[in-house]
Amino acid sequence: MDKKKLREIIAVFKESGLAKMEISETTGEENYSIRLENATAPMMPAAVQYVQTLPESKPQEEETSQIKDYNKYRDIKSPMVGIFYTAPSPDAEPFVKVGSKVKKGDTLCIIEAMKLMNDVVAEEDGEIVEICAENGALVEFGQILFKIF
Repeated sequence: MDKKKLREIIAVFKESGLAKMEISETTGEENYSIRLENATAPMMPAAVQYVQTLPESKPQEEETSQIKDYNKYRDIKSPMVGIFYTAPSPDAEPFVKVGSKVKKGDTLCIIEAMKLMNDVVAEEDGEIVEICAENGALVEFGQILFKIF
């Protein structure tokens, strides 16, 4: 892509008032992709990114075995009101971390209610995708504590 054409595209973008604009072009064996974005700070010129890519010799193979559908996760909710603890003591390792594999019956956390420590256990096998409560925080009945895949 020549500089004159690039300058014309930038001028049109500035005049249009658009927040973003992307243009892709294939000429011969070269592919061009241009993405223009207005800067968020006032009085700054539009940010310009110019990328030139060469054609791929082989089509990319998708690795579907490693792709997880996080729309299928399940929520583990608090069975009571209390203080959420991720470990049995302040200096101990947490029961689970993001990415931990758990089995049915494994302890996930402790909830302290009325000076009693109550274990929250996994009801099924899976992998912890997200920890939704903070250690030492008050949790409500039904509040999501973990997301499991």
